[in-house]
Amino acid sequence: MEAAGLKVTWANDLSADKHDMYLRNFGQNVASHYKLADIKSIAENPRAYEVPRNLSVAWASFPCTDLSLAGGRKGLAGKHSGTFWNFVTILEKLGADRPPVVALENVNGFATSHKGEDLRAAIRALNGLGYSVDVVTLDARSWVPQSRPRLFLVGALEVPEQTQFLSRFLRPRWLDGIFADAALRTHQASLPAPPEHRNSGWTSIVDDVPLSDPRWWDNQRMMKFNSELSPVQIKKIAEISSTRVAYRTAYRRTRDGKPAWEIRADDIAGCLRTAGGGSSKQAVVRIQEGQPLRARWMTSVEYARLMGADGYVLPERPSQAVMGFGDAVCVNTVQWLTESYLIPLLEGKMAPK
Repeated sequence: MEAAGLKVTWANDLSADKHDMYLRNFGQNVASHYKLADIKSIAENPRAYEVPRNLSVAWASFPCTDLSLAGGRKGLAGKHSGTFWNFVTILEKLGADRPPVVALENVNGFATSHKGEDLRAAIRALNGLGYSVDVVTLDARSWVPQSRPRLFLVGALEVPEQTQFLSRFLRPRWLDGIFADAALRTHQASLPAPPEHRNSGWTSIVDDVPLSDPRWWDNQRMMKFNSELSPVQIKKIAEISSTRVAYRTAYRRTRDGKPAWEIRADDIAGCLRTAGGGSSKQAVVRIQEGQPLRARWMTSVEYARLMGADGYVLPERPSQAVMGFGDAVCVNTVQWLTESYLIPLLEGKMAPK
C-alpha cells in the first residue's frame, strides 16, 4: 500500500514471527504502531491499543481456515475466520471517525462458504456501518508466476460511479447472486482491467541453488520421489524435458491411500500456503534432457519473489518465511487495488458524474 502512496500508521497480528519479519524490514521506528495482540482484545478496547481515528482506509485479511473443507466449513462462525467480527466491532466503536473506505481480503471460497451466506453476512455487517460493498477477485498471476486467486471486498461510505461494462475477469458469474440480492447494498465500480494472467515466468525467478548444495535431495530421497510418480507424471516430465533447464513445482498428495507427487505442467508455481497441512509445501523440480531429475523444497527467496517481495529481509528460519509469506497477500495485487481503486475512491475521482 505504501508503494502506491498510502502510509501505514497502525498494524496488528497475533504472530510473533510475523511481527519479527515486519520489524526486520521496516525497522524499530515502526515498532510502536505494530500491535502484537489478539484482535479480540483490541476489539474489546480499541483505545487501549491506540487504534487511530480519522484513517483513510482500514484493511483486513482474516484467516481462511474455517472457509475451507480442511477447516470443517464452519465459516464466519468458526474460531479463526470468525475474527472478521472483531474487525467489524472495531469499526463500529470508531463511530463517526471510521474510515471512508475499508478493504477485506480472503480466498475465493469465501464467496461460496455456506452457499454464499457467509459473504452475505459480511456485506450486511458492513452495510450496517454505512458502507456500500463491491466484490472483486484478483489473481496474483497477473503480476507474478504464482496462481493465487483472492477475493476482495471494498466498502465505501460514498458510493462510486457504477460500471457500464461488466468485467467477468474481475467479477465472475459466481458473484452475480451477490450483486442481484436486493437486500444487500452493493456497487460495481468502474475499474481498469488488471494484466492478463501469466503462463510462464517461474523458471526465470528460481533461486540459484548450486546442485552441490545439500538442499537438493540425495539419491536415496530421489529414488523415493521417483517411485511416487505416476505414469501420467512421468509422461508430463518427458514432455517438459529439453536441452534447456526447466523448473516446475510439485505437491505431495495422497491418491488411493498412497503418497503421490503431482508436478505442474506450466511454468507457474502453485498457491503458496502456510506450513500446516499435508500438501502445503511445494517442491522445486529441475528437469533437463539427459540429466537426472533433481528436487528440493522451495526456498525462502522463492517464496518472497512469488509474493512480489524480492529483496525482502528474510528470517533465518525457513519455516518462519513459509508461514509469513504463505499467509500474506501478494504485494503487486495490493498495489494494483490501491492505485486503481482505493486511492481514486478516496480522492473522489470515482464519484458519480
